[in-house]
Amino acid sequence: MHLRTRTRGRVLAAASVVCALTVTLAGCGGTTKNDAKNDDKTAGSDAKADPNAELKKGLKLAFLPKQINNPYEKIVDDAGIAAAKEIGSTGKEVGPSDASASSQVSYINTLIQQRMNAILIAANDPNAVCTSLKNAMKQKIAVVAYDSDTAKDCRQLFINQASSEEIGRSQVKNIAKQLDYKGEIAILSATQNATNQNTWISFMKDELKKPEYKDMKLVKVAYGDDDDQKSFQETQGLLKAYPNLKGIISPTTVGIAAAARYISSSSYKGKVVVNGLGTPNQMRKYVKDGTVEQFALWNPKDLGYLATYAASALASGQITGAEGQKFKAGKLGEYTIGKDGEIILGPPTVFDKDNIDEFNF
Repeated sequence: MHLRTRTRGRVLAAASVVCALTVTLAGCGGTTKNDAKNDDKTAGSDAKADPNAELKKGLKLAFLPKQINNPYEKIVDDAGIAAAKEIGSTGKEVGPSDASASSQVSYINTLIQQRMNAILIAANDPNAVCTSLKNAMKQKIAVVAYDSDTAKDCRQLFINQASSEEIGRSQVKNIAKQLDYKGEIAILSATQNATNQNTWISFMKDELKKPEYKDMKLVKVAYGDDDDQKSFQETQGLLKAYPNLKGIISPTTVGIAAAARYISSSSYKGKVVVNGLGTPNQMRKYVKDGTVEQFALWNPKDLGYLATYAASALASGQITGAEGQKFKAGKLGEYTIGKDGEIILGPPTVFDKDNIDEFNF
């Protein structure tokens, strides 16, 4: 089901592609400038795109999420696998059960041995996976990051959910309105090294420097490691450590659901605002019982769908990842590659009690 901008004017404006991912753009450790240039060539940046090329049939695509049991990434990957079948190829999901920085490396190496045509990865760390991904590109395997980026020279494309700056700043704007621009807030993130989380948080902190937030204070950034129980415990710890806490921003679907679950059955319900990024099916009961007034997200099914079409276009030679190149993503229409190989899905939607029942994912 598509998210539509028609929903009560609550869709956030799409920002232009900005230098949102500067925190991820450092080169991989131990790589010289000459090495990086050579790796870029093996990634196909010197090849010529053939926009008229047909999508190849029978491509083998592998989705490598942050962790295999993450409900959000399961939605993304399942949609991507279905899209692969739609275009006559095959897809699969593999990955670790934990979201540690290096947990994805062995899976990348195995996928190289299996001669996949494309590896699609939501990186737990921007640099830990670099060596293995560069090896994949040397073997002419297309590498596409989605949801959470790698360092830019370790992949050819990054499928971003929305403008990273808009996501980060909007999280602060949304909760500030709910708190009347006053009070202490905390952030409940995923892992300490998660590229997307850290990028969004950097924009949150920058937004909080503006004069209108002078009566708001960020007291803590906690990490639930995208683990439900740890996120639940971190929420409890935040509320005990900061008795004057008025709001929690959790820009991770696991974290926001865990925070809402804790607060829904505690004395903090109605006193502490929870906002962030979640799925409608996870958050519906907390919206309806009054624990959460609103939260935001894009359509994760569309993210997986777009990632498959981008990887397939790359593996078929339609595109090389260069800025300005265009390709068609099935029912989603045409997309243009932006700076540093970034492709933006589109603006997220704000969900609340008035529109949440219109969505099922």
